[in-house]
Amino acid sequence: MRDGLSDADLLARHVAGDSDAFGEIVRRHRDRLWAVALRTLGDREEAADAVQDALVSAYRAAHTFRGQSAVTTWLHRITVNACLDRARKAASRRTDPLAETERLEQLIEPHESAAAPAERGDLHRELLQALATLPPDQRAALVLVDMQGYPVAEAAAVLDVPVGTVKSRCARGRARLLPILTHLRPGGRGSPPLDGGRNRSQGASVPPPAGQSDADPVKGGGGRA
Repeated sequence: MRDGLSDADLLARHVAGDSDAFGEIVRRHRDRLWAVALRTLGDREEAADAVQDALVSAYRAAHTFRGQSAVTTWLHRITVNACLDRARKAASRRTDPLAETERLEQLIEPHESAAAPAERGDLHRELLQALATLPPDQRAALVLVDMQGYPVAEAAAVLDVPVGTVKSRCARGRARLLPILTHLRPGGRGSPPLDGGRNRSQGASVPPPAGQSDADPVKGGGGRA
């Protein structure tokens, strides 16, 4: 019976005491939350912990949801913030570059088996290794826009920052990746899309507006819509 309910209805039922409603929300969205967390953090254990932290936060703060955004946007915002918190903490204690490379080996998409073409696997790992060199805020923006295919406006809602900030972070991130990844392009020219061009959103390559700072903080999701 819950299959026909909207996410907002399920969240309202959860707040009203339906013990199974939140589980249905998790079932609907956990795969995309996991994909965002894994690609942002580059480590399966960290990603799993971030998603768990985010879902616990959402479960407890569901009563604060006011419907000013979609439930899925609200969930992604909480998840991204949990990832960014963990990424910043990891960056402050990271001492072993080899361990970072080994973790990136885990980032091949779950549906790709060991029989996937070796060339694609190697390319994907190179792209993700380059992505991991970016500051967490730029990495999160590129994961949402270039790898998950979110429109810039929706990514801005997830990150709870202005559209111009997302454009700025994407543009700055791509500019930093260009010298690392130019050799992957035929002829060595152009900035390669992070996922082979499958999910690029229109307008994602717009340069940052004049005066736009990339240092705008990502606001906490907590349980806030």
